[in-house]
Amino acid sequence: MTHPIRPRRQRALGRTAIALACAGILSLTGLPSLQGTADAAPKPPTEKKQELCEDMFGLQHVPPTPIDKIPWNKPVRPSSEWDEYFFDSQRQAMDGVILPGDTPAEQQKFLNALEHGPEGYKEGDPRKVWASYKRFLDDAGGKNKFGSFHNWLNESYLEMAARGGRGRAFHKKVVQDLGLTGPDWYCEENVQYTDKDGNKRYRRYDAVNYKTGDRVEIKSGGNHTGGQRPKDQAVLRADPKVRLRPIFGQEQTDETRKMYDKLSKEFGNGPDGRPRIIRYEHRSTYHARYKPGRFSNYDPYMNPNPGKFTGSRGGGNDQINRSVPTPKEAKEQFERGRQLGNSGQRVRGPGGVDFTTLELKYVGKPVKGQGMDYSFSAKKADEETNPGYGGKAKAQLISDAFFTWLALTPEKFWVNLNPDQPDKIMDSKFGKTDAGRVLLEADLQMKHDFYKAMDPKTDLGKRYWAALPKENGKPCMPGLRNWIEPKPAKVREQDGGIYILDAPLGLKSTAQKTVTQGPGEPICDPDQATIKRAQAVIDRMIVPVVEKTINTAPQYADLRRVYTSRVAAEWIRRQDAKAPTDYRKIINSGDVAKWPLRAPNQKWTREGVFNRYVKIFKEGEFRYEVPTGGTTQIYIVGGVDFSKSPKRNITRLRFQAQHRNLPRTTQTSVHTMTDDAENQDTLFLGGNTAAKATGDGSGDKPTPTPTPTHTGKPGEPSTPPATHTPDPGTSTPPTGDGGASRPPTNGPGGDLAHTGSDTPVGLIAGTAAALVAAGGGLMWWMRRRKAAPES
Repeated sequence: MTHPIRPRRQRALGRTAIALACAGILSLTGLPSLQGTADAAPKPPTEKKQELCEDMFGLQHVPPTPIDKIPWNKPVRPSSEWDEYFFDSQRQAMDGVILPGDTPAEQQKFLNALEHGPEGYKEGDPRKVWASYKRFLDDAGGKNKFGSFHNWLNESYLEMAARGGRGRAFHKKVVQDLGLTGPDWYCEENVQYTDKDGNKRYRRYDAVNYKTGDRVEIKSGGNHTGGQRPKDQAVLRADPKVRLRPIFGQEQTDETRKMYDKLSKEFGNGPDGRPRIIRYEHRSTYHARYKPGRFSNYDPYMNPNPGKFTGSRGGGNDQINRSVPTPKEAKEQFERGRQLGNSGQRVRGPGGVDFTTLELKYVGKPVKGQGMDYSFSAKKADEETNPGYGGKAKAQLISDAFFTWLALTPEKFWVNLNPDQPDKIMDSKFGKTDAGRVLLEADLQMKHDFYKAMDPKTDLGKRYWAALPKENGKPCMPGLRNWIEPKPAKVREQDGGIYILDAPLGLKSTAQKTVTQGPGEPICDPDQATIKRAQAVIDRMIVPVVEKTINTAPQYADLRRVYTSRVAAEWIRRQDAKAPTDYRKIINSGDVAKWPLRAPNQKWTREGVFNRYVKIFKEGEFRYEVPTGGTTQIYIVGGVDFSKSPKRNITRLRFQAQHRNLPRTTQTSVHTMTDDAENQDTLFLGGNTAAKATGDGSGDKPTPTPTPTHTGKPGEPSTPPATHTPDPGTSTPPTGDGGASRPPTNGPGGDLAHTGSDTPVGLIAGTAAALVAAGGGLMWWMRRRKAAPES
């Protein structure tokens, strides 16, 4: 097929003026689909005047890359080359607009009172948003398929505006990065084909090279556009030399992979023996540029003094605020997003984030008056089959725990479940926070998982009971105390911030006796030698299994979440001790009223957990029939103590070798959610605590709420290492009442990790959270079974 070649240089100034004029019209009025339902079927492309890619994007200075040198034959762009691209999206600053009216009738009355349609108001004016919503409702017969104004605002009005700008910006980036310039590359090119009925049709490709036969489709996300497959099939059938090259800015979705796999199987290789369908992921992260205004949404996350026109904003905030609370709503949200127009430019949304794994992984330098960068990590979720949900609750827990660790002094960070000490469960103030709730619930959960691991019906349990020392032919083991404590957290302090690289938790176990008795009668009274032998079996067979559960299982996700918050908070304490930060007024204030127990746990009490625990202790829960005689085993107790916090600061050389892309990833995540260049299953999403309103499109510039000058004593960097040695064989109650600020004195010590300089990775005292025993341990009695005789 021959094709005329147009002159390479035309009147760029005129073309630029036209492009700017069109962009201005879009920014002022918006497309109908951006304001309304976005459901109207797009008009099919028609034959149009050709335009070179370099002219379309003003890239005449970019030399063309020889076709055999273009790096698109690799499936994925190397992670070392991942970067950002930018586009203007000032409309995003309107994400805090609310619809006046408490009832649907009041809201409709408000909308009906608007004087103009969307075209009558400027960008930055909330009336433009409301008028667009009214048009959407009118076109939909008054029915809002998004369920609420908030959902429509984020999922349609803001998202559709972003898709257009994002798609064009990524299109330009691909042309520039790959060198699709020169006289052979045309962009937004309509390629003619014939449909099954013999009618002449056109398929528009983002870039076309008639000389090489390449047809390029560029998507800023990881999705294909519905309805394009039959057109591609017709184009590929018409000319066996044509090659289709889909290029994506994000990891392809499973649905997209399957679609192109079918095309690849159908068309196979061309005459040159090369595949006719070649996909490429040119991984890049979009960055929408805008200035927050008085109609922007400001979050309290990590912010020490959120106000009406100031607070936290960022890529993580955007995804978290769009996250819905239930799986059912998440699936509905995903389907709505897929049905919107311009689906090829749909990027990963909140449904692509497994918020159950959300953890704080980075905090930047806390400069007084200028805020602090922060970044969360989370595993990816499959938006199509199992979308993520519940982001707000998880982010709130992380932030609340962070402030709890700052506001209370470290000696209050303990919980204690001991049947002999009903008045020593936990500090009274700590017990009114979600951080305290998480620790106490995790303590009880650990006891359950510990004795569950001993079930003789499992292979492990069967081997465990067989390995225990025997007394009168029956397995004999002592009462136990088990507790969770951290292994040294691996961190890197660099460029004024701290990267929390790994924060593993450990499980410890030791013998202990209590006064309170469980059901049945003991069948053995182990001496010290028997206790030592039994403990060795427990440490070798049971402890590692339960420890792995604590570090990986979903029932401990909240514990891991508040643990990393403790790491960050302790580091902030140390920074504030060096120079005043915006957190100084909070540190050691003792006031946790701003971070209370939140729904659905607002009625939770420490006494309620203790009563559940004592009932199980006295009545039993698991009853094991051990092959050596049929016995019943009853579990119990432990403790959690966050008053100490060891950490391990890895060397710069090791950090650069193992995490060289992490600084770039965290910096990008402050503005927009991004892939982790080091782990393909992980995302980073963050923000900054000091976003401030800069005015809106109408010219009204509100005065941001000033950041107060904090005074008072700086927070202590940490409590000193414990100097006591735990006595595992006693259960002496601690002094004080239920609001005591000291943990039980007989618990395992929370000493900081050894700081010997001879280790490959230097240890330093400072952050990470310590979990140690605080009271009666996990107690077990060997009981006679009264219902069945020994076999």
